[in-house]
Amino acid sequence: MRKQVIAFLSAFIITAMVALSMLVIGVNAASNPNGVAASNSPSAATVTSASTSTGSSQAQIAQLQSLVAQYQARDQQYQAALSSDNQQLAQASQEMQMVQQLLQYLQNHGLIQINSQGQILVTGN
Repeated sequence: MRKQVIAFLSAFIITAMVALSMLVIGVNAASNPNGVAASNSPSAATVTSASTSTGSSQAQIAQLQSLVAQYQARDQQYQAALSSDNQQLAQASQEMQMVQQLLQYLQNHGLIQINSQGQILVTGN
């Protein structure tokens, strides 16, 4: 009989300690001013629906869409300028090759001499 009383008291003390700790945690959570509302609670749903239906969020969306359109237009301008610059670079490269070929031709036929400093001397043959 004594073992049963000790077992009952032990179970009662352990149960009381668990219940007391649960009570302390629950009171602490309920009184915490920095708490977050549960996502499925009615108050959280009301706050969420009220905040998404405000005009300020619609204005922000419109403003962001306008900025995206501006950036896309600017990107198209940069792409066009880049394409034009690439065409000019290709044309300048082609002209440089033609000038090099002309100088090589004149040098091979003895009409000019190019020294080590890059100076062109006309021989006048």
